[in-house]
Order: sequence, then structure tokens, then C-alpha cells
Amino acid sequence: MAEYRKDPKKSTIAALVSNRSGVLTRISGLFARRGYNIECLSVCATEDPDVSRMTIVLIGDEYMLYQMIKQMDKLDDVKKIGCADELDCVYRELLLVKVPASAEVRGQIVEIKEIYKAKVVDLSPDTMVLELTGTPSKLDAFLKVIEPYGIIEMQRTGVTALARGRHTLKDRDCYNDNI
Repeated sequence: MAEYRKDPKKSTIAALVSNRSGVLTRISGLFARRGYNIECLSVCATEDPDVSRMTIVLIGDEYMLYQMIKQMDKLDDVKKIGCADELDCVYRELLLVKVPASAEVRGQIVEIKEIYKAKVVDLSPDTMVLELTGTPSKLDAFLKVIEPYGIIEMQRTGVTALARGRHTLKDRDCYNDNI
């Protein structure tokens, strides 16, 4: 039997699945039945209207990751599956955050926004909605800097990931080559 790392870490599973009703429920139910929490989930149709791409971030050890990939791979609706390698993939996430922006602090918020290359997508007399796209760690850092001004509400899309270069998930022969 293979030896696995026991310490929990964030892992990203990428999967191509059938684009039809009930697939998301079956896959999320697979995690719930085993008592595993999905840290973040992003799903969208691909260039092929019959296929959706699913990106799942979870926290756990390598054994749990391997087991979830094996269980997902058994589902008929899962066409291809793999563990995204953070060094060979481009990760992005979108953040919308609404902050109080009185005339006194608006200039400071605009300066912070410029440093992080965020955009103002809505402005009212007393609030701003900022949009930022980047790696999850960039969004975390932005939130830490903007938090002292107050966060009224926010929404993150969840991570999306694509392999760098010519590699694609469709080309993968083996789902566990990074484990």
C-alpha cells in the first residue's frame, strides 16, 4: 500500500463532467457522505456545450484526496479528473467587495485599489464596490489591507485553474500522477 502524507493541506481537483442536471448534486453528495467539506467549488460549461469543468478545492491529507479522486472517477458523469499541480497551473479567482467609502477615506481606498489593480465597479455617496481578479493569496492580502476600512459584504467566485502550456485535462491518461 502506498504511503501518504498525513498533514492536511489545500488541494485542487479539476474534472470534466457531463453538463446536465444533477451532476453537481451527485458529486457534492459524494463529499458530504464521507464527511469532507468542499472549501471552494467552481463549475461552468466549457467550449463543448455537453461538458462542464469543475474545480474543487478541499483541505485534507493525500489519502483523502486520493480517495475522493478515485470515488469521483467511478461516476459515469465524470469524463476526466486530475489533481491540479500549483506549479503547473494558472489559478484565478474573482472578488467583489463592498466597503464604506465616505469622502474622508475614499482617496485612501483608491490608493489601495491601485496597488492591487482592483477596479471600482460601483460608487455611491457612501460605499464602493471593488472588483479584483487574481490568485487566492492576492485576494486574501487585499482583504487584509481593506478590512480596517470595514467590509459591508463580499463574494468570491471560487478558484478556477487551467494547466500551463499545451497540456489539457482532456489529454490526461492518469488521474493521480501528482499524488
